[in-house]
Parts: sequence; structure tokens; C-alpha cells
Amino acid sequence: MADNGNGSKKPPVLVVLQMTGGNDFMNTLVPFTEGIYYDSRRTVRIDEDRVIPINDKLGFHPAAAPLKEMYDKGDVAIIQGIGYANSNRSHFRAMDIMHTAEPLTISTKGWLAQALQQLDPSGQNVLTGVSFGRGLPRAMAAPGVRVTSVGDLDSYGLMTSVEIKEDRAEAMDIFKRFYTPGIGSGPTMAYLKQTGDDVLTGIDRLQDVPGRYESTIEYEDNPIAKSLRDVARTHIAGLGTRVFYVQHAGYDHHAIEMPAHERLLGELSGALRDFMDDLREHNAAEEVIIYAFTEFGRRVQDNGSGTDHGSGGGAFIIGERVEGGLYAEYPSLDPKTFANGEDLAHTFDFRGVYATLLEQWMGVDAHDIVKGNYEQLRPFKTA
Repeated sequence: MADNGNGSKKPPVLVVLQMTGGNDFMNTLVPFTEGIYYDSRRTVRIDEDRVIPINDKLGFHPAAAPLKEMYDKGDVAIIQGIGYANSNRSHFRAMDIMHTAEPLTISTKGWLAQALQQLDPSGQNVLTGVSFGRGLPRAMAAPGVRVTSVGDLDSYGLMTSVEIKEDRAEAMDIFKRFYTPGIGSGPTMAYLKQTGDDVLTGIDRLQDVPGRYESTIEYEDNPIAKSLRDVARTHIAGLGTRVFYVQHAGYDHHAIEMPAHERLLGELSGALRDFMDDLREHNAAEEVIIYAFTEFGRRVQDNGSGTDHGSGGGAFIIGERVEGGLYAEYPSLDPKTFANGEDLAHTFDFRGVYATLLEQWMGVDAHDIVKGNYEQLRPFKTA
């Protein structure tokens, strides 16, 4: 295949990783020289002597040490201050906005589903888009777009056809209850009818993937590690998947944030490291990037035990073809600049990040997906 503009001769692959609940970006990439950070975070904070510095102002949470190692190798782009004007603090609506790239209206088309329409216009391969984990993400859903959504490969490999249909029905019911209030029963039911058939077709093709996979990489025993291992196994099997979706839940820390966030960042960072090592072992890393995002950041001030919904979050683009470093600007910690008087103000529109990923990496026209032209980043190596 000809060069796709991303430096690889293989078709580019995008892995989207959702950190569900609103990751605390201030405690992930810590502004450890800012006095207002420690004044505002009396309890939920990372003391300076625990921070892993990346420069003289910012540093990683200590649990993210594997991510720092990848950053030092030049494989991690940190996108600071992602958001949009008048950021929504509702989990449902904020995530829906991220899934559809539509902050002002309710849409029936996910941003990745629209990309899949361009990548596979006739819908020939039901595995062009694959989601691992519970529930079908809205980002992958749109009328007429064929995708496969499964819990995990090992479970499906052992299930009978009847058990698979029962599990699928349960997952579809979750989708119906979650999205009907937002987009209406008509579009929801039409999509579910089509998706039910597509999923069974996709599962048939995925069932023998685990038996074809060998690796020396030992992933940890947690949900995100299992999902990324499933992504690796499917990608290595060469089934033509161009977009993968995985989810890491639990980031809504209104209370007891310190131990919970540390555990999640440790799981996430370790899983990302193992995933990239696995791909390299199979000569399958160069064509893959990961985009890890969340629906919003947290408030500057802690609440004594956790943090409440805020804005001005952050994201990561990870891969061998990534030009590692800091992108956009870390949100100002000057209280005069705070959104709503208490949140970090966003510094880069999330739709510009989507356009960057779609156009520069996937070779997809982003204008109609993000509904306009937005400033893009330049996070990929050119040679």
C-alpha cells in the first residue's frame, strides 16, 4: 500500500481510549511549581517530592511512571487544555458532545462512525470498526454504519451462539435505555436492529483470534489491560480493523480520589506500555496510534476528599509515529481566567484534535464531521 501520509506503508489504525468520568488532569500532569495548586488542593494533591518532572513546571503523577517512560522515548504527545466554549458538566451530555463533536445540538452520528463511512463506504467489512468493553459507544454509532462491539475476546470464544445473542441483547438494551432520551426511540431502534446482525457477523470472525495469538508480554489483570490486549490480538490477526474503541471507567472522583486515581493511572499507564511493547514484538506498532481522552477536567478547588466536575482537561496521543512533547497550552491558574469562576479554562478546541487525527493520521476529510475548520496540531513525525 502507498504511504498514507503518516510515515507507514500499512493502513493507519486509530485506537480511541475513553477515560470515563472526567479525569483529573491537574493531578495527572501536575503544575508542581504553582502555589495556587497547593493552596486550592489541600487534600487532593500530589506533593512536589512525589511528582515525576517532565520540565521545570510540570510533572506526571507518580503512578503514571510507565507513561513518563514512553514520554521520554518521544512516543507521547500531551494535549493540554482540551475543551470547548461553555463546557457542559453533565456526564451524559458532556460525553455525548465528545462522541458526536456537536456541542450545540443533539446528533445521531458519532464522529468515528462518520470516519468509518469514509474508510469503508460500502460497509463491506463489519470489523472496520471494533469496540471492546460493555456497551456500544455513541462515537461509533450512526445509521448505516457497520461496527462490531464485544465484551472481550476470551469470553466470546467460549460462548455458544445462544449465549452470545443473550449477551448482545443485554448490551443493546443498555444502549437503548441510555440514548433514547437524547436522540429518540426511532433512530435508536433502527440502529439497534442493524447492529444486532452486524455484531453476530463480527463475532464469528473474531472467535478464533485468541487461538492464533502468541506473545511474551504479560498484561496486568484489569479491565483496560484486557481490552488493550484484545485490540492487540485483533490488530495482529490482520482483520482489517481501522478504528478500535476501549473504555476505562471510574474517573468520577467526588470522594476518596487519592487512592482511586492512583490505581486507575497505574492501570492505564501499565496497560499502554504493555500494549505498545506487544505491538512492537509483532512488528505491528508503526501503523497504530492511541488517542486517550476524557469528557471534562475537574475543578481547581478540591472538596476535601475528591474533586467536582470542571473543564479544561487533557488528552494523550501515543505511538511510534508521534512527535512527543507538550501541545497547546496548560490552562492558566490565574483565578481571573477561570471558567465559571472555578474551572480551568480550555485552551484548545477538542474538534481541532479530532480534525488532526482524522486528516493527518487517518486520511479522512474532517470538515463535515467536526462541522467546520478548526486549528490543528502537528503531532506526527513527517519522516
